[in-house]
Amino acid sequence: MPRKRTVKIRCPICKKAVKSTDSDFPFCSDRCRTIDLGKWSSGSYVISSPVKDAEELIQEGDNDDQDRDS
Repeated sequence: MPRKRTVKIRCPICKKAVKSTDSDFPFCSDRCRTIDLGKWSSGSYVISSPVKDAEELIQEGDNDDQDRDS
């Protein structure tokens, strides 16, 4: 019977070691999970640039090529 693979990572808040089988994974505790949620809701975590689809990038590239040809 194959063993269930466990992965060890560090809690993103307090940096304690956490196993993938722990109930609060990827956090070490409910406290760290709540702290992370608070950071998201307060705006501490932000995406630095707009997310674009690959299709949009291709269309923009085509438009740039057409502008150069003119």
